[in-house]
This record gives sequence, C-alpha cells and structure tokens, in this order.
Amino acid sequence: MANAFNLNGPNFTVDAACASSLAALGQAVNGLRFREYDMAVCGGVDQMMSPPAFVKFCKIGALSPDGSRPFDAGANGFVMGEGAGVIILKRLSDALKDGDRVVALIRAVGASSDGRGKGITAPNPKGQRLAVERCLEQLDYGPEGIGLLEAHGTSTKVGDVVEVNSAVELFRGRAAPRSIGLGSVKSQIGHLKAAAGIASLAKAALALKRKVLPPSINFRTPNPGIHWNDCPFFVV
Repeated sequence: MANAFNLNGPNFTVDAACASSLAALGQAVNGLRFREYDMAVCGGVDQMMSPPAFVKFCKIGALSPDGSRPFDAGANGFVMGEGAGVIILKRLSDALKDGDRVVALIRAVGASSDGRGKGITAPNPKGQRLAVERCLEQLDYGPEGIGLLEAHGTSTKVGDVVEVNSAVELFRGRAAPRSIGLGSVKSQIGHLKAAAGIASLAKAALALKRKVLPPSINFRTPNPGIHWNDCPFFVV
C-alpha cells in the first residue's frame, strides 16, 4: 500500500490471529496519539478459504455444518468467510480542521491475552474481562452510557457463553437490564478471521453514524448457558 499510494510513514503488518485487524487498530491509534504521523490507513484482509484451512478448523470442532447462530442455543460453530475492510484514521482535531467526513470517534482501545488458555474455541474469561476493563478505564463514562456491544460472537458453544457472561459480570448493576444491544456481524458474513475485527468496527461505526441498532440474524432460542435473566444485553 505504501508503494501504491506513495505513503512515507511506517508500514507494517500485524499478526494476532483473529484479532489482527484490531491489533493493527491499536497500533494506529497509539501512533496518532504520540504524533508519529497525522493519518493512518488501517485494515485487514482474509481470503484463506483453502482446503487445509477447512480441515484444520474441522479437526478442532470449530466449524458449523449448517450456519452461523451467535448467542443462540443451536450455535454449533462458525462459518468461514472472506473479506477486507479499511478505515482512515486521523486525530479528531485534524479531521475537523480539514473538513473530513467523520463517521465515528474511537475513544479507547483495550487489549489482553488469555495467557495459558485452553484453546481457541474455549477463551479464558479472565482475558475477556481484562480487555473490556482496560477499555472502560480510559473512558469518562461507564457501561450505563453504552448502547451497543458488537461482540466477537463466533457461534461456538463455549466461546459465546464465555464472552457474554464475562461482559455481564462487568456490566451487571452498572447498566439497566436489557438496555444494551448485542450483536455479531458474523451472523451475516461469517468469520473473516484476520479481517473479523475491522468488519465489526465498520458495522459499529456505521451504526453510530446512522443511529440504528443493526440486527443479527439466526437468533431464535437464547443460549441457555448465558445469564439472560439479569443480563444488561439483548440480542438485536
């Protein structure tokens, strides 16, 4: 990209598996904050639909044979997708000064790792909580000011439960029951792996711009492993 568009800033790729494009986002945001550059082109692309990829994910029981159903009782794995997404990032003051069309504002980025986790289909609740906690610590508002949680929502039996219940622990008592929309773009376009994060970010940014809560599909029966009774979230 730097060669094609004659860009002279730092140019590099980030590999954090399915978090790659959001890890790249964190690097881009930090560079802008430290004024290492004035604009960043950030994104992700995934076209890994080769037979070995299907074999690998089938062997670990991650793929669904019949569809993507995030947060649903029938969730039985993800559907692989292909895609790409790119965003242009600038400091808000510069974007306003330059007359740019601002779609959304990134207030904070939080990150974590599972450490010695159990595997990619069984995320560690501690790691899930740390990422959200680190993001909330940087904000001047709390869970009560949030209207949409665009989740990873891979539609795996354990992954959805761990992700949502970890968020429930942090948000319960700080946001009213069923006050925050919950969604996963994977229900529409599948799991883009390295580009999954940028797809979710694009969805959330457009939701803010258009002032709508975008729906997730294939949700019929709530996953019984998720604490829905006093849950601050509802699937849109």
